[in-house]
Amino acid sequence: MALYKRGGVYWSYVWVDGVREAKSTGTGSRRQAELIDRRYKDELNLKKQGVSQPTPEMTFGELAACFLAENSPKPHHIERLKILLPYWSETPIGRITKAQAREYRKHRRAEKPISDTTVNRDLEVLRHLLFWAVEEGLLTANPLGGMRMVRERRKPRIVVSLEEEDKLLAAAAPHLRSIIIIALDSGMRRGEILGQLAEHVDFTRRVLYVTKSKTAGGEGREIPLTDRLFHLLRENQQPGLLCTFKGRPIHRIKTAWKATIRRAGIRYFRFHDLRHTFNTRLMEAGVMQEIRKSLMGHSSGEEVNSIYTHVETPAKREAIRKLEAWVQTQRNTQGEQHGFEHRGNGEPSPNNDERLPANGGDHAREA
Repeated sequence: MALYKRGGVYWSYVWVDGVREAKSTGTGSRRQAELIDRRYKDELNLKKQGVSQPTPEMTFGELAACFLAENSPKPHHIERLKILLPYWSETPIGRITKAQAREYRKHRRAEKPISDTTVNRDLEVLRHLLFWAVEEGLLTANPLGGMRMVRERRKPRIVVSLEEEDKLLAAAAPHLRSIIIIALDSGMRRGEILGQLAEHVDFTRRVLYVTKSKTAGGEGREIPLTDRLFHLLRENQQPGLLCTFKGRPIHRIKTAWKATIRRAGIRYFRFHDLRHTFNTRLMEAGVMQEIRKSLMGHSSGEEVNSIYTHVETPAKREAIRKLEAWVQTQRNTQGEQHGFEHRGNGEPSPNNDERLPANGGDHAREA
């Protein structure tokens, strides 16, 4: 044991690969110094063997940098970190507590009026990074592991009407219009649409094979194509990503979405509400819950997955057929009330035009 007292404080000295390492124990007590000395030597030995050691003194800013560099962060991680870092950047990860998390909630809500749901999303990302720190051996335990989030108020979900759909599509730029149609006719999430590969659309079988999903249950699912979606994709065939802007990948649509809503002159709703609209229309058309879950790629545990992963493609085709029939019926009813009928692509036509077949016919190609 190499303990030497200097200025009333014990110092620990140890040789590692011919290099003398020294560290102050910070105490004048021999017993405490011996304990610290043993821990110090254990740390050096583990370091020599390549075993990572907890570093609770690491700041959250440093942890975030490691997380972004060594992990595969999702877009919402990056977005939330922009909000978290100004507040937590200089805080050592070993000193983050639930009390500090509660103070952060007060701080966020004092800045501007935001919902508990928004702050919950912030804290979930903070907690996620701390769990990652535990997995990497940077922390021995997550201080926010058992933290309960504030209960969120359930908000009514918006179902987009056919009239709003028509106005939205008329106001949208071509690239956004395609994205909207895909969302309405397949129920795919925004990230799934923007990451979808064109080569995984089977025009012979008229199905789309989801190649990138938020959930394990959603990845690899097959979605039969509506007539409108089939003609849209066939007329815009190109290798690589299904949706691009001037040949480049699309990462965000928030600005374009808000501008389109404004031009359309309709109430504001989120892009995600298109997915909810798809689900609601299927329900109105009489499609069973298990089939709806299978089409949408819901994943909420093994029990649910075991139910809907066995839904066969013919059942899904029938569900899409019911959806198209329901939409056409609604359009015909709407047309009778307003003195005109709607084509399959959402454009009105006078009553003296040739009636459109139930499947949308060739006019659907105009979508």
